[in-house]
Amino acid sequence: MTDPGTVDVLLWVVFPYVALVVLVLGTAWRYRYDRFGWTTRSSQLYEPAVLRWGSPMFHFGVLLVLIGHVGGLLIPKAWTEAAGISEDAYHLMAVFIGTLAGLFTLIGMAVLIARRRLTGPVFAATTKNDKGMYVVLAAVIVLGFWATVRANVTGHGYDYRETVSPWFRSLFVLQPDAVVMAGVPLSFQIHVTAAFALFAVWPFTRLIHAFSAPVGYLTRTDVVYRSRDPRPAVRAARRGWDSSPR
Repeated sequence: MTDPGTVDVLLWVVFPYVALVVLVLGTAWRYRYDRFGWTTRSSQLYEPAVLRWGSPMFHFGVLLVLIGHVGGLLIPKAWTEAAGISEDAYHLMAVFIGTLAGLFTLIGMAVLIARRRLTGPVFAATTKNDKGMYVVLAAVIVLGFWATVRANVTGHGYDYRETVSPWFRSLFVLQPDAVVMAGVPLSFQIHVTAAFALFAVWPFTRLIHAFSAPVGYLTRTDVVYRSRDPRPAVRAARRGWDSSPR
């Protein structure tokens, strides 16, 4: 087996671990010191009509893309074959659903970015942090869609489960195989690098809200509302402006 070069070690060993450490520690820091900033900073009050279309399209598309990546990266190829799913069937399903999910995500993201840029109040509420986040996020999505279409739709096909997937799993057992990634097509290499860059900036952007879930609502006690008036049924409700003493 050929020894990996310095660049390969930096890209496929050092950089992924640095990004993952920043992701974990940055998330812990954000939760400890910036809980009030743990939010999407929603702009729905400024403009709800376009958001009503763009947001669901983007989020459902991202969810499908995430499910596809989890299945493709974490589930070994031998497991799907043992379950009776042939490589051709898996490839066809992954390309069809992945391309469709990628289109939904791209269209939804384009709608949200256009809304943020063209709607005055929304654009005014956009920070430099938000702009940088959108650049990295858009790069990851566009590069992933480009790699998929280029290799599997217009090209002869590429089975990343034989290279990228084993390398990704090897990171978590502390035995990263940089040699495998050195032979991966450039489009996939750029997409993977951009994805880890996104992981590194994730805790410091509004993307942090993805780690939130309203679990507490299931167990919290009821909120009881009571009138301030001790005898609300005795006094008739005032209409409009009333100058009478309270």
